[in-house]
Amino acid sequence: MTHDSNVPYIGRATSRVDGPLKVTGGAKYAAEYAAPGLLHGYVVSGAIAKGRITSIDVSDAMTVPGVVDVLTHEHRARTAWLSYNYQDMIGPPGKPFRPLYDDKIQYSGQPVALVVAESFEASRAAAALVRVSYKSEEHITDLEAVKGQSYVPPKRRSGIAPPPKPRGDADDAFDAAPVKVKQQYRVPVEHHNPMEPFATTVVREQDGGLTIYDKTQGSQNNQAYICSIFGLSKDKVRVVNAFMGGGFGSGLRPAYQLYLAVLASQTLERSVRVALTRDQMFTFSYRPETIQTVSLGAEPSGKLTAIRHHAVAGTSHFEDHQEVVVNWSGLLYDCKNAKLTYELAKIDTHTPADMRAPGAVLGVFAIESAMDELAYEVGVDPVELRLLNYAEKDENDDKEFTSKALKACFKEGAERFGWSRRSPEPRSMRDGRELIGWGMATGVWEAQLMDTQARVTIHLDGTLEVASATSDIGTGTYTVMAMTGADMFGLPLEKVRVKLGDSSLPTAPVEGGSWAAASTCSAIKLACQALTKDLLEHARALADSPLKRARPEDVVARDGRLFLRDAPGTGVAIQDILRSAKLDELSAKGEAKPDSKVQKTHSSYTHSAIFCEVRVDEQLGVVRVARIVNAVAAGKIINPKTARSQILGGVVMALGSALEEETFSDHALGRFMNHNLAEYHMPVHADIKDIDVIFVDEQDELTNELGVKGLGEIGIVGTGAAIANAVFHATGARIRSLPITVDKLIDSPAFTAEP
Repeated sequence: MTHDSNVPYIGRATSRVDGPLKVTGGAKYAAEYAAPGLLHGYVVSGAIAKGRITSIDVSDAMTVPGVVDVLTHEHRARTAWLSYNYQDMIGPPGKPFRPLYDDKIQYSGQPVALVVAESFEASRAAAALVRVSYKSEEHITDLEAVKGQSYVPPKRRSGIAPPPKPRGDADDAFDAAPVKVKQQYRVPVEHHNPMEPFATTVVREQDGGLTIYDKTQGSQNNQAYICSIFGLSKDKVRVVNAFMGGGFGSGLRPAYQLYLAVLASQTLERSVRVALTRDQMFTFSYRPETIQTVSLGAEPSGKLTAIRHHAVAGTSHFEDHQEVVVNWSGLLYDCKNAKLTYELAKIDTHTPADMRAPGAVLGVFAIESAMDELAYEVGVDPVELRLLNYAEKDENDDKEFTSKALKACFKEGAERFGWSRRSPEPRSMRDGRELIGWGMATGVWEAQLMDTQARVTIHLDGTLEVASATSDIGTGTYTVMAMTGADMFGLPLEKVRVKLGDSSLPTAPVEGGSWAAASTCSAIKLACQALTKDLLEHARALADSPLKRARPEDVVARDGRLFLRDAPGTGVAIQDILRSAKLDELSAKGEAKPDSKVQKTHSSYTHSAIFCEVRVDEQLGVVRVARIVNAVAAGKIINPKTARSQILGGVVMALGSALEEETFSDHALGRFMNHNLAEYHMPVHADIKDIDVIFVDEQDELTNELGVKGLGEIGIVGTGAAIANAVFHATGARIRSLPITVDKLIDSPAFTAEP
């Protein structure tokens, strides 16, 4: 099939360019790289939640054939002394965890030793023989027990927008409101469970430099982290993360196996691999437990007069992990009186981590559940209630939106779902022994542009290379980068090569927050414009050049030629331009940056409207999600195929959060209990039925170069609330603590009441 260069790739459903590598096994992940004389490290995990190590006996472990060494806080290479050196680019305020630094135990499962051997099997066998003695101290891992000791987190270095200042007088307005809704909502600890566990392979080069293959969402973040701790120059450390088997935020910060692998390599002057077990993955990297109270005051019509939203979230004793939890309530709805407060409480666990749509999954579940409760209280359709309180501007920051097509999301989503056929009364729709419930909610997520650089290179053979240090965590970044480069130079996709996931490439932030496609592709567009300009300069130098008087805005690159935009027959072959300049290739860089003028006056968000049907077995209380319609306004859609995939993935994660996922803690031991994939319940294929994704038309000329908004997070935001609201409509039982499990339903008087 020939490529028509006049038909752009952007906006066309396109299969992943990296797909063949992944399905044939050609894509290499962090634990799959080989190196001569590679050693294998196995982590020994601590057995208590708080206290100190009194002794470590490694004598039996050292007798295992193949064991080279056992590293502990008493026996290891020297590292930076100051806590500051262990801070990564996106770390929260506090003192970051330092593995094998001293004898202090700060959470259960903390690494206390690393056994290094010639084979993985030997290191694992020897790890079981390391004897560690402890002096335990009293610990608390129950958020409920310490929520009364919560505090407002510090703002320094957090990068997280704190709650806005109160507007109006929410307390007085709530007290005076004719209609009131005040409820508590809870979301438990949920763990990241990407298919690929954390792993690092450190290859020690002949010159003493390190090539590090790591599971991470930010190669340059991890490079800086390692250089700071071990006193290495950046030209001696290269971090590669070409492929990642799922991130979801778990790899935004350096995981401890990276440090341990480099530590072992520096101590032994050998190449080393450290891979974590699934059990060890459960000792950190989780969404924090959150307790929220939402108070809504309204007129009898449903018009909001007061919004109060308070949240307490758990964090570690050594860092103040912060998320944007309550701000969404002041953003989503038009209300003159709003008071949003957010606090943290210290518990003896590892620091929580960002998990797909951090903060929004928590806060939007609460506010959208409360809005549903208000809809029933005043007898107004849930969609109409949201339209009645529709925010035309960002009232938190008193700014206009760059674009907002949420009303179109409500309209198109409701039509596709058939919302007009909904019977409003709970328990009024059924099919045999199954109660049918229809619920809906709104979703919202930030549309951000981050400082990002890209390099494009045109080669003599006509191929184009696009490169940036950004990561592809499965979202399709390889593909949208290729599509952007192909469109800018009018080339078929197979003539574009993509380089990413390498700290030696042009600067890019960690891949998170749904900003990668917008930021990287904007940088590629700017780089392509710069390269076209440079090609024109060389073309002007040609004898009798038809482009001698052309300006950059007058020319277009397409099909291997540079020609006049208004006279396609007048131009020069790019190959001839390079040959004349005696060049095999020509490169240019582009840098995308947020527009500070736009940022001062406008806010940019992606929005969605989610409609859900559940079926609940009236006798057993089993909930099935029968279908979901998710209508999304996200600006220009670069690749509808991978974009839809992102929404599907977010919806499935939301279904898990709403109905299945919960990490249980044994507070007596201070340890997570269901630390494996058999006991930590997640959705499987049989749980997933019909998911319909709609991308509504939304034009946005202000948010970035391409008018693109991110999609990685919006699919999960609000979907949990839509499911919970549908469960209420089906059963009359309002479950405000996720996940909605059989036991909670059958314990509800509303569910078990006789009709």
